[in-house]
Amino acid sequence: MSTAATIPPSNGASSQQLPARVRSLLTATNLHFAGVAALVILVLYLLIHMIFVWRALSARDENAIYRQSVAMRSAVIAAQPLRGLDTKLVKSTADADAFYATRLPYGYSQVAAELGVLTKKAGVHLGQVHYTQAAVPGVAALTEVRMDAIIAGDYRPVVLFINSVERDKQFFVINGINLTGQQTGQVNLRLRLTTYLRDPNAAEMKIESALPDVAAPKSIASNAQASNIVRKSKAPLPKGGKR
Repeated sequence: MSTAATIPPSNGASSQQLPARVRSLLTATNLHFAGVAALVILVLYLLIHMIFVWRALSARDENAIYRQSVAMRSAVIAAQPLRGLDTKLVKSTADADAFYATRLPYGYSQVAAELGVLTKKAGVHLGQVHYTQAAVPGVAALTEVRMDAIIAGDYRPVVLFINSVERDKQFFVINGINLTGQQTGQVNLRLRLTTYLRDPNAAEMKIESALPDVAAPKSIASNAQASNIVRKSKAPLPKGGKR
């Protein structure tokens, strides 16, 4: 029996076979496929990168849109009080003019006469009333008039008088009430009031000019005297601050 020995190829032969394999792989078709595969990988990378960028931009856009919507709603809420502002200003001016005309007196005689009516209706005695006046800062058309009056009567009529002063059609502000004395069921109060004189309108000025200009007494001693005081314009007070 004979044996055959296999002789491995020499290094020179294997080195000659490698370039042949490389040349067989580096054909135009294979290179084309390799280029297409590289382009596909590049496109996939770019797509993935664009997806991440788009998500980031979308999140920013959502936040920006949310902030803009919040700012828009805040602006709408802030603008609501300003809607119809011109109409509100006209109405406020008309209301102020109506308040001036209906509730503010234009002369001391109106104030004294109204106090006389209220005391007579309540059944109390109105003693001395001292008047002082002062300008209203920023409102040249008004003059502040402060009154310091003495009221005497039974407890219940005095309470009714105070309530009637607070609810009167003529505007009065009660600044202070002090009990000065009490005897035989009667109380004596010192009442401090404030009202405001306005400028008379044309019709009131005609009525004012038709009446004699007689000085008012320094104090009011009774209800009858308070009701008979003539109308007097807003002249400066004499020295001592009394009328």
